[in-house]
Amino acid sequence: MGLRRIFRDNTTIALLLVLLALGAFIAWQLTRLGSDDGAPTRVAAAIPAGASVQETVGALEATPVSRPRLALQRWQTANGARVYFVPAPELPMLDVRVVFDAGGARDGGLSGLARFASAMIGEGTATRGVDAINAGFENVGAQFGTSSHRDMAVAELRTLAGAGQADPALALFTDVLANPSFPADAMERIRGQMLVGLQRDEEEPGTIASRAYMAALYLVHPYATPPDGGVDTVKAIRVEDLRAFHKRYYVARNAVIAITGAVDRARAEQLAAQIAGALPAGEPAPVLPAPPEAKGGNFHVKFDSQQTHLLIGLPALKRNDPDEAALLVANEILGGNGLTSLLGEEIRNKRGLAYSAGSGFQGMRAAGPFTVSMQTRNDSAGEALGVSLETLRRFAKEGPTEQQLEDARRQLVGGYPLQLAGNRAIVGTLAMLGFYNLPDDYLERQLARIEQLTREDVRAAFARRVPVDRLIVVTLGPEKPVPKVTPPKPGAADGAQAAQP
Repeated sequence: MGLRRIFRDNTTIALLLVLLALGAFIAWQLTRLGSDDGAPTRVAAAIPAGASVQETVGALEATPVSRPRLALQRWQTANGARVYFVPAPELPMLDVRVVFDAGGARDGGLSGLARFASAMIGEGTATRGVDAINAGFENVGAQFGTSSHRDMAVAELRTLAGAGQADPALALFTDVLANPSFPADAMERIRGQMLVGLQRDEEEPGTIASRAYMAALYLVHPYATPPDGGVDTVKAIRVEDLRAFHKRYYVARNAVIAITGAVDRARAEQLAAQIAGALPAGEPAPVLPAPPEAKGGNFHVKFDSQQTHLLIGLPALKRNDPDEAALLVANEILGGNGLTSLLGEEIRNKRGLAYSAGSGFQGMRAAGPFTVSMQTRNDSAGEALGVSLETLRRFAKEGPTEQQLEDARRQLVGGYPLQLAGNRAIVGTLAMLGFYNLPDDYLERQLARIEQLTREDVRAAFARRVPVDRLIVVTLGPEKPVPKVTPPKPGAADGAQAAQP
């Protein structure tokens, strides 16, 4: 038996094992979640004994995926924090995520303020220094972290659920969240880290292009400014600014507390009351204004580079938008599924203009961006831009084929259980539901809507929310590209790597 034959047989066996493991994993997760009628779901049972690789793939694809169902419970604490809880007794763990409407959109005139404030959480309290805080979490095996984004600021805790570990971890977590002292040494250290990152970004073409793109889309809207801030604003932030920001936005009525783990409702209520009770009641952040209506435009950032960065899009999607499901399907077909998407086919496979081309909708508090992005050789930039715009125009006019719709539907529905695959995923989903005020059955509604969509539903939603004549184009490279459309090139996919320098 030759080496090539051995390799082929071993690859087949490995692929079969992977597929069987995947089927078993999905079956376990869906059994854990429960089906629509409350009965366990066993995907792996649909695979015939002794099935070939092809039969296994076919069985997995043909088996209906049960709609995810969270045993969701929610309530409000005495001082106004909203709590989302799902019991998960399978592992002796407890996950807590507290989300505040305190992201970069709340920076005001000091871009980077929200991220600076978030980074200072855990650097010191009135009674503990940073070393004592770190040691306190380590001594009980707990994990603590913070992050800040355009919409939200996040603080999270993972610990063993037993009282011996959870009680001290929760007490420390609550103190750190409610009583930051903003020590001067930590403040200057974090300021220095932020400035180093910003200086590095000034030489990174992808970051420069992304910043220019968001500024072109959002103009004077809070989403226009980068959450990382700018060198001048980060240098200007004072301790008084950090204290005022924390006092205004890190309050109970501006918070969602997500809890999952091996605790019951009574224990979850106690934990939520402990966290929220340490915070002032405060007031929720004001509603963000709507972004400006896109009116089209082509903007270029001159940059000495071997590649041109292309970004095409406009503000398009607010969370829980009636068109959200249709837009998710449209994006899966257009550019969300890698090389098999329409953009991947037209840009890479047919013409070899870029190694990859993708697209995405980002649902946010206010309308988040729809974006097509890629990098290409400078001499291919005009062609890549023209073909991208033509692909979007054609999709808005013709929509997907029936096969494209079915493939996208299968891909999206099949991926939904991963949103609930483990406690970290569950607590993240709970925080998302609460922060964006989504209905309790949001996931089930999304799945049902995706399954009901027609070709015309998808086409009309895309044409309505992504008017091609209003798209904003931002390019970065030595010269501003002029869009042009060219026919496909034979064997272009084999040479796609050449689109990279």
